[in-house]
Amino acid sequence: MTLPAAFLSDVKRLIPAERRFDDPLSTLSFGTDASFYRLIPKLVIRVESEGEVIALLKLAQIDRVPVTFRAAGTSLSGQALSDSVLLVLGDNWNGREIRREGEQIRLQPGVIGAQANVWLAPFGRKIGPDPASINAAKIGGIVANNSSGMCCGTAQNTYHTLAGMRLVLADGTRVDTEDTDSVAAFRISHADLLERLAQLGRETRANATLAARIRHKYRLKNTTGLSLNALVDFDQPMDILSHLLVGSEGTLGFISAVTYDTVPDHPNKASALIVFADVETCCHAVTVLKTQPVSAVELLDRRSMRSVQDKPGMPSFVRELSENACALLIEARAATRPLLHEQLALIMGSIAHFAVEKQVDFTEDPLENARLWAIRKDTFPAVGAVRETGTTVIIEDVTFPVEQLAIGVRRLIQLFDKHHYDEAILFGHALEGNLHFVFTQSFNDPQAVARYSAFMDDVTQLVAVEFNGSLKAEHGTGRNMAPFVELEWGSDAYRLMWQLKRLLDPNGILNPDVVLSEDPQIHRSTSSISSRCLPPTRLWISASNADSVSRSAPRKA
Repeated sequence: MTLPAAFLSDVKRLIPAERRFDDPLSTLSFGTDASFYRLIPKLVIRVESEGEVIALLKLAQIDRVPVTFRAAGTSLSGQALSDSVLLVLGDNWNGREIRREGEQIRLQPGVIGAQANVWLAPFGRKIGPDPASINAAKIGGIVANNSSGMCCGTAQNTYHTLAGMRLVLADGTRVDTEDTDSVAAFRISHADLLERLAQLGRETRANATLAARIRHKYRLKNTTGLSLNALVDFDQPMDILSHLLVGSEGTLGFISAVTYDTVPDHPNKASALIVFADVETCCHAVTVLKTQPVSAVELLDRRSMRSVQDKPGMPSFVRELSENACALLIEARAATRPLLHEQLALIMGSIAHFAVEKQVDFTEDPLENARLWAIRKDTFPAVGAVRETGTTVIIEDVTFPVEQLAIGVRRLIQLFDKHHYDEAILFGHALEGNLHFVFTQSFNDPQAVARYSAFMDDVTQLVAVEFNGSLKAEHGTGRNMAPFVELEWGSDAYRLMWQLKRLLDPNGILNPDVVLSEDPQIHRSTSSISSRCLPPTRLWISASNADSVSRSAPRKA
């Protein structure tokens, strides 16, 4: 599908040529994100203002042109790609406002997560989300994916630390939940939408089975599907709306600013590495540690430790570990050193009865801490460094209920063996039952693709059906898990997600086939996503008059 000529003409009048890219080299370079998918956009636009986003959305509505938003492009599930129009944040989205001595911070979507923490550091605060990509990931993506990480768990993710949001809906309407005038105007202009959200919330809370299902799903780390917990956690429609945008991956609207309630960044830290003889013992220790004052507990299987054992600076004992060894990298943080030492005594006392193969005692030395954490941080790139030419590195992201983590890990390792992914490694945020597994895959050989498909089918059945876990804990649904949302959630919740999508994006222009898709093979294909849009209309919109224009009648062919 080519983009409509009238749409392109209007875009040229709206956006300067130096911020429009449609040449083959540019579109090819924007055809990948951090996932293994490739979709070549027809047009890439670097947007520099909210007014431009509003105007472009209104133009896209006229011709039913699919639009995808991109911040840093660090997404791992294929949610920042388009074969239609890709709107990429420019350099003018770096605003911030620090409030109440750092207890809150308002950020625009182009701010890099780590930079936000630099601004908050003088106050001893930080934002809750701590994804591994925080040095590159931008706030827009962190919010849109409800990203988490090693320490934030579920309690400190964006959803649970959200204080306010400024957003633009698919129809080009903007609303700022912290601006009483903006909210009042929105309640008039979108009264029907808000009433429908309130109604869906009432119906969901009244459905005891569905409400219990939703609460169970978000007891775990979960970014599969839309944030249905907004319908059970809130009764005010503006609260429902803003929390639905969290984790929506650009499928419900554009987030132009977000206000976080920040969390303490304790200055006193210590780390330890404890190696157990087998996965089962390791995971049983996790259930004990979950009740202790730990800030992070990372699990590393033997294969993951083997992948980095020859790297410079690695402890020599890593090479000598037994075949089935499994390790926990533990971190504790506290406001004062005496409190930290109390916590360390409690932690070590709680697991003293477990047999240990090797142990590196808690250390507060920053260099030793860095050396220990390098074991964890270097595992993912270590797999990529030795992959065969023509293969790609895939990282998956699942959650088991922590009380079933031991058997879940063992069953997952059995699937590696069954499907001959001998290089696969396993690590993750053990306190949440959140595991990442990394393997290499060729998509050039039909037999290799069939092996991958069979493996992923087994994984989805294991995690979503047998263990009632999450197929995507923190990486977002994207294209990768869109066909499996109904399998994980069930038909009632799945229908509810589609109701929300069609309510907020009735013409389906926002990131089609991401999170929700009617194509059961979308995760295995990079076929066009733009052919499933509806017939067009036309009018001219400028960034300056974007709020005052109205729709025209559909243009006749």
